[in-house]
Amino acid sequence: MAETRLKGAEREFFTTLDRIAYANPFSDQRARLIQQLVPAATIEDLAGDREALARLVEPRLHPFSDAAALNRLDAADQRLVESAFLYVCYHRHVPPIDELIERQAAHGDAPSVDRVARSVIGELVGRGLGEESAARHFALFFQLRRAFHFIVRSLAGECESMRTLRRALWSNIFTDDMRAYRAGLWNRMEDFSTLLLGETGTGKGLAAAAIGRSEFIPFLADKRRFAANFTDSFIAINLSQFSEALIESELFGHRKGAFTGAIEHHEGVFERCSAHGALFLDEIGEVSVPVQIKLLQILQERSFNPVGSHERRRFAGRVIAATNRPLDELRAAGRFRDDFYYRLCSDVIRVPPLRQRIRESPGELEEMVRLLVARIAGEPSPALAAIAMEAIERDLPRDYRWPGNVRELEQAVRRILLTGRYAGDRDVAGSDENEGFVQRVRAGTLGAEELLGEYCTLLYKQHGTYEEVARRTRLDRRTAKKYVLATPVDKPSP
Repeated sequence: MAETRLKGAEREFFTTLDRIAYANPFSDQRARLIQQLVPAATIEDLAGDREALARLVEPRLHPFSDAAALNRLDAADQRLVESAFLYVCYHRHVPPIDELIERQAAHGDAPSVDRVARSVIGELVGRGLGEESAARHFALFFQLRRAFHFIVRSLAGECESMRTLRRALWSNIFTDDMRAYRAGLWNRMEDFSTLLLGETGTGKGLAAAAIGRSEFIPFLADKRRFAANFTDSFIAINLSQFSEALIESELFGHRKGAFTGAIEHHEGVFERCSAHGALFLDEIGEVSVPVQIKLLQILQERSFNPVGSHERRRFAGRVIAATNRPLDELRAAGRFRDDFYYRLCSDVIRVPPLRQRIRESPGELEEMVRLLVARIAGEPSPALAAIAMEAIERDLPRDYRWPGNVRELEQAVRRILLTGRYAGDRDVAGSDENEGFVQRVRAGTLGAEELLGEYCTLLYKQHGTYEEVARRTRLDRRTAKKYVLATPVDKPSP
């Protein structure tokens, strides 16, 4: 049978669609590709309908609906058309897959996937894929939707740094080239460790969970279920909460009688972690050098011994680590081994602080408050969100730095809902400004009026009242207020 080739316009369409299908969905590149493929009048429809593009593709596939027509294409064009079939099949099954994920995430159990699996696998087999390949693609579809669920829902925000974070997390899960991932890396990701950096309270744990709960889990076609439950596939441990004497037991487990008090066997987190899951080692910058060496050996050899045992156990999961400590300083001081760092840093992702997010997009704060109120109240509540925002804008300086980041904001919202106010963490929040003020004093660059004005302003930010500023400076209240209002760095309401 003579081979045929797609016509120029057809090939351009399917080539662009292929690039869209495998592009990072949080990337600007994908948005530009969609604009190339879709008529301008349809772009707005796509924003509110995730299946709209798939419906535009389906008529293009009709000429290749039978195997004979598809087989007449050369190999390169067959791959493009197959990619389009997969794209349409995936989007057709997004709603039922999302429903399964939401139910499982909410309740922890694993609902039956048999109906959806039969539909997806049956359609793919009907398009010429083998049973094994079809089952693997169903597992990939399920993984794609889990990644969307946890990246989008857990990490809200539309500022540039949050868009960058979502792009980075998606690439961390599926690599920069999803074609390579689909072809051979889907079952090799345990070899790629991840290091999350960021201040306390920025959401490193949520970022780690988005990765850990989005690992590839094979679908066992003969048993009509997945090999593991994704709600159990992510294990987190905060290393800073354990003493040196206990941390090895928590990590590697121990056998009965291994030490005084070991009255029964104990499974450590490396033993409990599924081969299809991930282990999150939080506060990795806190562990001692001897523990770093043992962790390095596990990452290199993929095996370990429980304390008090010579039996080797295999670790097949993926490792995600995080710290708020400056690793460059720890490495320079010899407190964090270089070889351990280089074994952890297959990918390094920075989670932005809240003050950076607000600086990039002032509306980010209001959006975060709205989402936090919905989480606390169990449903969206514009009235409660308005109360929280009003108190924040009234009680805090406009340039408040949110030293506790999103974690502090969540507790601020809770405190406002309880007490009607939030004064901020003034001791921590003022530390950067204190340092700048001290440096200017040391440099001798402040005149007498500036010196008094900045000092009064600093006190006002810390204590919140003109009376306290006057008491501490031994000025009368009106004079203290005059200096605060006259200082450009802060102008509170009279």
